[in-house]
Amino acid sequence: MAFLWSRAGNVSAVDLDEGYRPSPDEPFMNDRQLAYFRAKLLDWKEAILKESAGTLQQLQIDSLREPDLTDRASSETDWSIELRTRDRQRKLISKIDAALRRIEEGEYGYCEVTGEPISLGRLEARPIATMTLEAQERHERNEKVSREE
Repeated sequence: MAFLWSRAGNVSAVDLDEGYRPSPDEPFMNDRQLAYFRAKLLDWKEAILKESAGTLQQLQIDSLREPDLTDRASSETDWSIELRTRDRQRKLISKIDAALRRIEEGEYGYCEVTGEPISLGRLEARPIATMTLEAQERHERNEKVSREE
């Protein structure tokens, strides 16, 4: 059972079978699809937060007091990489939150550039997608041209 919240604050229960996957044979972004993607986004966010909490605990447990300078440098490099990863995941959480807001506002699954539906396959692979594949490719080409100028 999954729950959806509407803009008006109404809660509706949506029954999702365990093996449910959105299908192009059903109406696009119906309640079941929205509940599916909402649950997928929330699970992803929860996994990132758990991993981050584990990193913080590990940072507190492991001190950088290795007597050997080489070992210490290696540890500092490892933690630097880990912290950069956590920073990227922090940014990812804000994108997940934005996708959850789009679900609540009824805008999820539609391209922010063209207004066309984003393919279910793309949303399955990248549930935070805000553009169709074509619009994303066009955007990246324009970005590349801008950088080269």
